[in-house]
Amino acid sequence: MTVDVARPGFSTTVEALRLRRWRLGPGQPALVTDQFGAEEFNLIVDDRTDVHIGSKDGRFYLGWFPTGRSGTDGEGWRLSVTGTATVPGYHVSFDIETPAEIVAATVARVLATSRPV
Repeated sequence: MTVDVARPGFSTTVEALRLRRWRLGPGQPALVTDQFGAEEFNLIVDDRTDVHIGSKDGRFYLGWFPTGRSGTDGEGWRLSVTGTATVPGYHVSFDIETPAEIVAATVARVLATSRPV
């Protein structure tokens, strides 16, 4: 996009205004779940076919809820990292229609920031 700051107002090019194709829909959840190995993570599939992945130390959790997490408004993924006595943890959630590529990239980044102590 080109913006001419010498003239007041907003200007752009025709190319910048063209429609784009965006990735929509949940995609392939294996892009997310295949990032975990049995040596460091536990995997459980419950009676609702929800998938729960937890680190062996219990501080990382990822849940995949293909039909939505019970008690929520369409939460499809939930990632949580438990904090310590001095630093709070965090969680991130995505709805059931969030592309798996987006969730996979988030999970990959979280895993890349972890390290053994």
